[in-house]
Amino acid sequence: MGRSILIVDDSASMRQLVTFALKNAGYEVIAAVDGKDALGKLKGTKVDMVVTDLNMPNMDGIELTRQLRSSPASKFIPVVLLTTESQDAKKQEGRAAGASGWIVKPFNPEQLISVIKKFVK
Repeated sequence: MGRSILIVDDSASMRQLVTFALKNAGYEVIAAVDGKDALGKLKGTKVDMVVTDLNMPNMDGIELTRQLRSSPASKFIPVVLLTTESQDAKKQEGRAAGASGWIVKPFNPEQLISVIKKFVK
C-alpha cells in the first residue's frame, strides 16, 4: 500500500486538483469537505499526512490542526495548510496550532509534491 494523504477543502475543484496531482505522484488520497468531515474520516484510518484548507465551514484548518495535535493517534501526523491566506499573523496562528507547513494558493503541482516529499518518505 502506498502512502496516504488526507485532503481537506470545501472546494470540490480544489479537492480534485490536489487529488489528481497526488495520485499522479503515487499517493493514495482520502478527501474531506471540512474539518469535521476530516476528523470523522480519520477514525480508524491511518494517514501519513494531512493537507488542509484554512477557511472552511463547520471547522476551519486551524481548529482541525489543533484537534489533530490534541489526539494521541494523530499528534505526529504532518499537517500542511494550503490556503489563499499569506499574512504573517495567519501563518503564526497556524504554527501555534501545530501546522508543519504552509502553501499559498494558487500553487503548482510540483510545488505541492515537493512539500509533501519533505514530510512523507
